[in-house]
Amino acid sequence: MSTDVITSDKVATVSLADAESNPDKLAQDLGNSFVNYGFAIVKDHGVPQELIDRAYEKAAAFFALPEDVKRRYHIEGGGGARGYTPFGVETAKGHKAYDLKEFYHVGRDLPEGHRFRDHMGDNVWPKEVAEFEETFKALYAEFDKAGAKLLRAVARFLGIDEEFFDDAIRDGNSVMRMLHYPPIPAQPGEHIRAGAHGDINAITLLLGAEEAGLQLLTKDGGWMDVKPGPGELAINIGDMLDRLTNGYLPSTQHRVINPAPERASSSRYSMPFFLHFRSDFLIEALPGCVPEGEEPKMPPITADEFLQQRLREIKLK
Repeated sequence: MSTDVITSDKVATVSLADAESNPDKLAQDLGNSFVNYGFAIVKDHGVPQELIDRAYEKAAAFFALPEDVKRRYHIEGGGGARGYTPFGVETAKGHKAYDLKEFYHVGRDLPEGHRFRDHMGDNVWPKEVAEFEETFKALYAEFDKAGAKLLRAVARFLGIDEEFFDDAIRDGNSVMRMLHYPPIPAQPGEHIRAGAHGDINAITLLLGAEEAGLQLLTKDGGWMDVKPGPGELAINIGDMLDRLTNGYLPSTQHRVINPAPERASSSRYSMPFFLHFRSDFLIEALPGCVPEGEEPKMPPITADEFLQQRLREIKLK
């Protein structure tokens, strides 16, 4: 496998404002970038910059708390779905070396008696950081809204009902992650900030990739830097949408490499939103994505069954 790194000038940058003014252009530009790279960059996404700035401030304040305080918000046996996951836990599928990161998860709030309550636990909110709950509830809602618009564009690109994904993601088990990559130790060994992996979910919306480090694996085996502009989102296909499209929209392996020596003493923060299908959604290949005379590459599986399988593989269950 090549270790050459190339620039990301071929990954499309699209404007989500085109969802209203020029939906066909958005669908084609976004879809073609996904087919070729599994990634795209999105500007004009509608998430207020003031909210983004406030969220980074609250995340940094939480991760600066003493370790024993942060661990009060770690839920044993919860699979990392809510609250705090300590440094050195998550390990990319197929890797032995853990990632150099810690994170905090916020999920969807569901009312008592909801049919998915046993799949989605309650959020936990650190009382040590003022307005933490209000800030991240607001950011979650904005991510949810942007993700739905992007999936409508994906549906248009696939030639299916533009509203197909609206029901598929309604009350979905989407998770927002506040990520902290601490300063790199002098001898990191085999550890990097995030080992090469594919995401579990349908699509991922990522804030914070303008800080160098995110790379995708190209079809020819080289690593490509992905570097959006300030405030832009990096978007990538996850395993669930890969499976639904029979591999047509690929879940691309990606990683976060360690920084250059002059940045090694600095923390890196990012906020991905892992947009999931609803728990009972059956992920089976769309007929239009299966060539005539062939069978789907993978058998049907519900979104929750697939999620639990993958969480075990990355040592969060």
